[in-house]
Amino acid sequence: MSEVYGSTRGPYLERRGTLRDLGAREFARGEVTFDEDGAPVTYTVEPGDVEAVIAERFCAYPTLGPMNHVRTIQPEQVLWLTPDPDTPWVPYFAPEDAPAGFEQIPYQQAIESAGRAVDAGDVDTVQAVWNDTLKAMFVNQNTIDAVQKVVDSGDLDALRQLFS
Repeated sequence: MSEVYGSTRGPYLERRGTLRDLGAREFARGEVTFDEDGAPVTYTVEPGDVEAVIAERFCAYPTLGPMNHVRTIQPEQVLWLTPDPDTPWVPYFAPEDAPAGFEQIPYQQAIESAGRAVDAGDVDTVQAVWNDTLKAMFVNQNTIDAVQKVVDSGDLDALRQLFS
């Protein structure tokens, strides 16, 4: 369904196949945005929604959480269903080339902090979290450069895909 692949510019997430919205249902009643071809792009979480049911609604197995940098979903959170293949991928659990003994919890806390800042539209905080904390946790210079370019752009949609 999805996989992370490398390139000379860093890791990217690619979804195999097109998701389709099978319709609102109990525990998955949120709003969906679609691209020009009718493919679902984002889903806004409603109170009472359950991640597994949302994934079932879109046939996006096993879950949407790791792709969206979260352990749990919250009402009003925007989940990415179809990531932009040109935006680098920042994994939720640890960088792809993390060394043995990598401190995963501080990494995830920084990712979540950047995600909250993106959701609030606070580009300055996102840039500070990346530059002051997250960037040093990556080893691959190509990945660092690719993410830095997106962070420096301040493009909220691209930042949302990276961290939210």
